[in-house]
Amino acid sequence: IPEFDNLYLDMNGIVHVCSHPEDDNPHFRITEEKIFTDIMYYIDFLFRMIKPQKVFFMAVDGVAPRAKMNQQRGRRFRSAREAEELEKRAREKGETLPTEKRFDSNCITPGTPFMVRLQEQLKYFVVQKVSQDPLWKGVRIYLSGHETPGEGEHKIMDFIRAERAGPGYDPNTRHCLYGLDADLMMLGLATHEPHFSLLREEVRFGKMPKHKSAKRPQTPEETTFHLLHLSLFREYLDFEFSALRDTLTDFKYNLENVIDDWVLMGFLVGNDFIPHLPNLHINHDALPLLWRTYMEVLPQCGGYINNGGRLNLERFEKYLAVLSKFDFDTFSEQAGDLKWLESKKNAASAEQSELLSAARKLHKNQEKSVARQSMNQFAMLDSLADVDDDEELGTELIPRYGEDPSDDFSEEFSEEDTLDDEFRHHKRNYYMTKMEYAHVTPEVLRDQAEGYVRGIQWILLYYYEGVPSWSWFYPHHYAPYMSDVKDFKDMSLTFDLGTPFLPFEQLMAVLPAASKDLLPRPYQSLMINDSSPVIDFYPPQFETDLNGKQQDWEAVVLIPFIDENRLLEAIRMVSHLLTEEEKSRNIHGPHLLYMHSETPGDPYPTSLPGTFPDIAVNHARLTKIEKAAFHLASSELRKGLLSGARLDVFYPGFPTLKHIPHKAELSKEGVKVFQASSRGYNMMLHVEDGWCSKDIDQVAKEYLGEEVYVNWPHLYEAKVVAVCDDYYSYTYVEGDKSSKSGTTSPRINRVEQDGNMANIWFKERDSIAERPVQRLGL
Repeated sequence: IPEFDNLYLDMNGIVHVCSHPEDDNPHFRITEEKIFTDIMYYIDFLFRMIKPQKVFFMAVDGVAPRAKMNQQRGRRFRSAREAEELEKRAREKGETLPTEKRFDSNCITPGTPFMVRLQEQLKYFVVQKVSQDPLWKGVRIYLSGHETPGEGEHKIMDFIRAERAGPGYDPNTRHCLYGLDADLMMLGLATHEPHFSLLREEVRFGKMPKHKSAKRPQTPEETTFHLLHLSLFREYLDFEFSALRDTLTDFKYNLENVIDDWVLMGFLVGNDFIPHLPNLHINHDALPLLWRTYMEVLPQCGGYINNGGRLNLERFEKYLAVLSKFDFDTFSEQAGDLKWLESKKNAASAEQSELLSAARKLHKNQEKSVARQSMNQFAMLDSLADVDDDEELGTELIPRYGEDPSDDFSEEFSEEDTLDDEFRHHKRNYYMTKMEYAHVTPEVLRDQAEGYVRGIQWILLYYYEGVPSWSWFYPHHYAPYMSDVKDFKDMSLTFDLGTPFLPFEQLMAVLPAASKDLLPRPYQSLMINDSSPVIDFYPPQFETDLNGKQQDWEAVVLIPFIDENRLLEAIRMVSHLLTEEEKSRNIHGPHLLYMHSETPGDPYPTSLPGTFPDIAVNHARLTKIEKAAFHLASSELRKGLLSGARLDVFYPGFPTLKHIPHKAELSKEGVKVFQASSRGYNMMLHVEDGWCSKDIDQVAKEYLGEEVYVNWPHLYEAKVVAVCDDYYSYTYVEGDKSSKSGTTSPRINRVEQDGNMANIWFKERDSIAERPVQRLGL
């Protein structure tokens, strides 16, 4: 583990792991004291593992921007339903469930009594460690709790940006960020900090063998942790896009700009704030498609697309125009599959034909909700045979693929024209069925295009500068087709910053009625009473749509979006009924900075008498930092790679591909990372052989007894104690004492390998050769 200056914890991952480790067990119960004890132990374990030298920043999710609340709302509705169904199935099996109430993971939301008690316990824990643990002395300890607005990882990014803007900032600061979210890679890369690593628990995919437990590890000691080095990933991205070095003529190749554009492209497959574009799925090779298209288009763009979080609309439009060919190509392939199926249908017996016809009619008469869930391209195409173009409003308003609406229509009609029409029909059905538009008009399509581009710009600003607007959100469950995201280069992109929701307002916006007990009693009636003006925000039953995904947790949760004005008006009607304790929970608070002081202060009382003792000798000094202090204006930020950043120096523990000559190429080698061989392309590194000219005698003389670096690219120090091939083994042995100096000089001992030792050597050689290829792509 390298030496790190700063350690950041995205705390919600720890809270979830320690509070509900067995979601699939309806009998599992846990006390709050156990949860708090485990959380504190986990934090201390990570601190001792990394040993930060300067900064330790713990960030708990506060109130999120509205753009994130849509995803939080869907996740919490689904979580409550899954827990209820799990207990229902257990009772149906005759199982007796514990009388204690189960832990509702939805309570891990700002403003709940649980989060208030957790914050008090975290403050106690920090004071205890600063006062009693020598490792915590000399380190700035930040606690940004649930009462401080912002998602945990984005409060961390605000802090890093604020530190970079300071006059004495070291551009070679070594960062370690712990968290479970996949977007931490993009956030880390967006900082352009060259020495940045991510820490997280091991990821295991697929079903576990029967002889192994499928439960999460119960303690951090049982957990395998991985460090993902973004410094190394930057070098792989350089290989990925190296072809641009030869194709860019109007402007220079710059890795920092390429990284910014790489971050942008990742948004197109969807994230917490915006849905993925149709047919763009990671498991269907969407990312390589995005990258190939980028390398094809960029030389004609005149510059990079993402300029430090600011979208160049003209260049982005050029990129999407070429990328949108994928829409039509995918549809064309599926249409070809459909025609093959139709040929099979035509060859079926009359009885089978009748069955197919009946099934088709049944499909067309299904309710809209079922149609939405089961809709696919074949079903849509299948229905076209019975559709009269003249009866369908809106169809004529979607231009044919690649067609300028101002062009004159050709008199000739071909198979390609038919496919164009089918594609237009398919997209119309998508907008009418998925998005529930009554008619697809030019205004609808323009609104879809501009709404999607606005969403991309909001996310970019969020990643590079901080929250651009607390109130903006993407107002659809689905994204438009790429071929319809066009003609937006002249649109205006501005955002009103606004203010974040109060904690209770967010709770009302994201919690289902099943979790109403987490809210003050006056608010609960708004979720369950039929006379409530916002009762429609809390449907007891709802549908989900996989929408091309494979896992249930990836499904779109089809619940209504919150109308902010209606919700806040309903809340105002009952807010006067809150108690003083409840009002104290419904406020925003500052970041907390703790530093060690040699002079003790007042004793610090325990938050859990009988479980934890008072801190009699308190050496922690608290400074409160205004909640928006780390959110700087765009003009104050220092973006990109800072002057003085050393990319050519080896920092121990930070791997680099430098130092050994090698080449890189994409090929399908089945590299095995997550318990299964990769099915796609791998970036394989081929070390250039510089040993061919040396015989083993020469190698032994040159390296025996010498200190070298091994395990490239991670570079660990080692001492060579033996050199061998399938014929000989060379080792150092102590020699005779010198009569003059009295010292012992070692000498090289060569031993011929017997048949058994030679076989062992071959096995070891094969093992050493296989792992770099199969696990490291080397």
